[in-house]
Amino acid sequence: MNRIILAVLISIVFFTPCYGQTPYKVEVLQVGNLAAFDDLYEEMVRELERNGLARGTSLQINRTVIDADAEAGLWEKVKILFRIKSAAGEIIDKRPDLVVTIGTPATKYSKDKIIKAGIPLVFTSVAIPELVGCVSKTQAGQGFTGITIYMDPTDVLRIAMLGLPNLKKIGIIHSDDDNAVAYTEESKTKASQLGLQVVSRQVKMSESPTAAAKELIDEGIGAFFVPIDSYYGIRDFGPTKEILDISFEYKVPAISSITGNIRGALLYIAPDFLVIGKLTSGHILKILKDKAKPESIPVGREENLNVIVDLEASKKLGIELPLQVLQVAKSIEDVLH
Repeated sequence: MNRIILAVLISIVFFTPCYGQTPYKVEVLQVGNLAAFDDLYEEMVRELERNGLARGTSLQINRTVIDADAEAGLWEKVKILFRIKSAAGEIIDKRPDLVVTIGTPATKYSKDKIIKAGIPLVFTSVAIPELVGCVSKTQAGQGFTGITIYMDPTDVLRIAMLGLPNLKKIGIIHSDDDNAVAYTEESKTKASQLGLQVVSRQVKMSESPTAAAKELIDEGIGAFFVPIDSYYGIRDFGPTKEILDISFEYKVPAISSITGNIRGALLYIAPDFLVIGKLTSGHILKILKDKAKPESIPVGREENLNVIVDLEASKKLGIELPLQVLQVAKSIEDVLH
């Protein structure tokens, strides 16, 4: 009898799956409480689960979200910086297997500390990789890699020109957001190569875009372009709504790189944050499961431009978009519902 019991115990030990296996520990640091980041995070977690890392069993994942008021003054911004660095220290103390940073500030101000502690880092939703210390838009650096939401202005402007064949001058209103400033300057350079002129106005975070928009209209712009800029997401997308109101009032179409529950842009050429979430999970899996070195993984980005058309805005503006655009674009009704 004792031999039978022993045999059963041995079979249980050797042939039963090991459910007590230590799960991977992942810490996520995010600055800015944005719906797009929520979509990214949840899709990232779902994709990890689809690939064998289930939250609560084989994966322990914790997200730290630091609220950041885009209108904050200098002292408030300094306090946010200290909060990021403090959160990075707390994350390091937990000794996770990997850290994910969402957005430029979270990455820029925590990256070096985390990498120095020997913890692999994957950034995501960074618009300009070089601004967070990457060697280039495709190569990160020692100890880290990530996913960018960078869109080449040449590609964006070509779509705009395809939708608006008579477009000669496009206007950009932006804040002192690092991403927006860099992207506007790059857009000016690349637009000239396409025979298009980009004119811009910089506004304060607390300032209405109305005066700047009217100045650009007086300069003869044929369209507005709304860049990736924290300015447009503040105050419940207040500046975005103002630009779209002016767009309809003066019949000057808006092309936006920011999506959300805001209708009215003729075209949206913007990141698909569900795709960004999936790409982020791919980098995480390569590091955790395949044991790849972060620096060996190229910076990833969405392969195709995510083009969305608002046919209601098209009708209201009296603009008939060409078939070439409609064939590659999604309808905003399908995206929002």
